[in-house]
Amino acid sequence: MDVWSSLMDGFATALTPMNFLYAVIGVILGTAVGVLPGLGPAMTVALLLPVTYALEPTSAFIMFAGIYYGGMYGGSTTSILLNTPGESSSVVTAIEGNKMAKAGRAAQALATAAIGSFVAGTIGTALLAVCAPIVVKFAVSLGAPSYFAIMVLALLAVTAVLGSSRLRGFASLGLGLAIGLVGMDSVTGQRRLTFGQPLLADGLDIVVVAVAIFAVGEALWVAAHLRRTPMHIIPVGQPWMGKKDWQRSWKPWLRGTVFGFPFGALPAGGAEIPTFLSYVTEKRLTKHPEEFGKGAIEGVAGPEAANNAAAAGTLTPMLALGLPTNATAAVMLAAFTSYGIQPGPQLFASEGPLVWALIASLFIGNLLLLLINLPLAPLWAKLLQLPRPYLYAGILFFATLGAYSVNLQAFDLVILLVLGALGFMMRRFGLPVLPLILGVILGPRIEGQLRKTLQLSAGDPAGLFSEPIAVGIYVIIALILLWPFAYKLIRRNRAAAAPAGVAASGGAGSGGAGSLATEADDAVHSNHSAVYSDHKEQP
Repeated sequence: MDVWSSLMDGFATALTPMNFLYAVIGVILGTAVGVLPGLGPAMTVALLLPVTYALEPTSAFIMFAGIYYGGMYGGSTTSILLNTPGESSSVVTAIEGNKMAKAGRAAQALATAAIGSFVAGTIGTALLAVCAPIVVKFAVSLGAPSYFAIMVLALLAVTAVLGSSRLRGFASLGLGLAIGLVGMDSVTGQRRLTFGQPLLADGLDIVVVAVAIFAVGEALWVAAHLRRTPMHIIPVGQPWMGKKDWQRSWKPWLRGTVFGFPFGALPAGGAEIPTFLSYVTEKRLTKHPEEFGKGAIEGVAGPEAANNAAAAGTLTPMLALGLPTNATAAVMLAAFTSYGIQPGPQLFASEGPLVWALIASLFIGNLLLLLINLPLAPLWAKLLQLPRPYLYAGILFFATLGAYSVNLQAFDLVILLVLGALGFMMRRFGLPVLPLILGVILGPRIEGQLRKTLQLSAGDPAGLFSEPIAVGIYVIIALILLWPFAYKLIRRNRAAAAPAGVAASGGAGSGGAGSLATEADDAVHSNHSAVYSDHKEQP
């Protein structure tokens, strides 16, 4: 009953005329920016973050809710019409969605993506409203040692599953932790890594860091690999679905939601794994297996629902624990901190009206997304015809304007340029950007919890293991770190023990779920290669 009454109060706040207008603006802005090629939800939110600075916090976060879901939907439009996902979680949608578009069924692909996003987003937001207070009650009982262990687990788990190698992931995390050290020590008052620059005494503004790494770094990277040929846009009419399309889509929507929300709420979950699992599941359960690889509507409905359910799931640990599990949540956490609001167990108590207004606005933004974007789909398709030199020049302009508006300091523009170059180099050498952002945001908080723990134990490191939950989490951390080495050792022993003939012929006649997963994985990777070959220069 407390959840229900709080949610109703949130709706009362979110549905005031001005807040409702901000929700509409957020949905339109989020979709308009997110639909442009190469711009994922994280970059969309980072780019539009400074726009909300003139608003009071409740209105700003209601607008963010629309931007968040609008950016997610925009990514599916780009995947379907251009075969160019804005982020890795949209790669699976592009596999069947672009094939449907090339077969003249772009309208149906966009419709099932939009409706699936609405269904999954609504169910996911309802689960967020129910689960977040439960997680808060659990988190309140935790002490500093457990909280420190949880944040270390979140950092390591997210870092370990990103990028082409763990080494690159941890290198990116190290860069983020180093940037987070810049400023004044909260205990001793000494300046760290300021290089004699007084403007660095308060540290680097997380908004400037996010805009530089995401927007400027991506714009420089794409500009360096810009193709001169125009992109081929598949024409689209008014999105609609026939009776057969509805019958083939509603079950994948629900199954995708079941996959998406739990993975989104996990520290190492994200949306990539549930979208892949949804695609594999739909390919196995479909009554039309011959259509997969040629444009099966189930292959769009399921992964897109999983993607949006995971988006709602990521907000659960972000609001209840202050732990972002993907890049978009990290940028939203930066927005909270820029307003002086600290997400975590005390957030629901200290900022209850704001939090419930935000959750209510997620429902509203989800509905607006469906009502506005179905009629406007042909308009979003025309936006894709923007010449990319103009597009990325505009991105750099707005990124610069946004970074300057944070503190009205020209020094921030220097930081923007330096960190933008860092973002470019990270992409050049294959370093994932999310661990860096997490390191910048969570690094100072982890340091604070570590110092608090050691102060309580009079400097004894055994204080880190003083709570059972902390000990259990350290066991999980050890398994995450040691599993790759153990797995390689097991494979090596099996290969040495297996006869040469069996090793050579093994798997030739294999089938079932394992071969299906491999087939889907191959499809994902081949499509990913096709998508990002668009960034390479032609001879």
